[in-house]
Amino acid sequence: MGVSTPATAALEAAGIAFAVHRYRPVMSGRSFGDDAVDHMTRDIGVDEEQVLKTLVVSAPGAGRTGLAVAVLAVPRRMAPKAVGAALGVPRVDMAEAAVVTRSTGYVLGGVSPIGQRRALPTVLDETATLFPTVLCSGGRRGLEIELSPADLVAVTGAVVADISA
Repeated sequence: MGVSTPATAALEAAGIAFAVHRYRPVMSGRSFGDDAVDHMTRDIGVDEEQVLKTLVVSAPGAGRTGLAVAVLAVPRRMAPKAVGAALGVPRVDMAEAAVVTRSTGYVLGGVSPIGQRRALPTVLDETATLFPTVLCSGGRRGLEIELSPADLVAVTGAVVADISA
C-alpha cells in the first residue's frame, strides 16, 4: 500500500479490508470534497454519492468533548437538526477549524472519520448504505480510502440516520 496514516493504521489494526486511492489535489476555489468527487468519479468510476465528506460539528451534550462527526455524500447538505436528533441533542453547528484540527489530528480537507486523535460520536447518512463501497478521506488531502459502509460503521461506531437536507 505504501501509505500510513492514523486512518489506515486503525483499519489495519481492526482487520478491515480497504483500498487506497491517491490523487493530486487541485484547488480552484472549490471545496476539498468537490475536488475528491471529480477525481474519484473520473479516476475509478464511482458514483459521486459514494464519495463522503467528514464534518466535525459542535454538539453540546454529545460525548465528553461536545464534538461529533457527521459523514455524508459530498453533494448532499447536512441537516443540523437531523444530526442533533441522531446524537440526542437539539441541534449541531459546524466546529471551528482550529478545534477540528486539535481534536481529530487531521487538517481540513484531510479529516477522516477513522483514526481520529479522540474518537467522537459519529453519524453516517443512511444513503451511504445503498452502495457496496464508499470512499472517505484517508487522513490527508488527496488520499481516499474505499471500504464497505458496514465496515465504516464498525470502525467508527457510527449511528446510521437520515442526516442530509
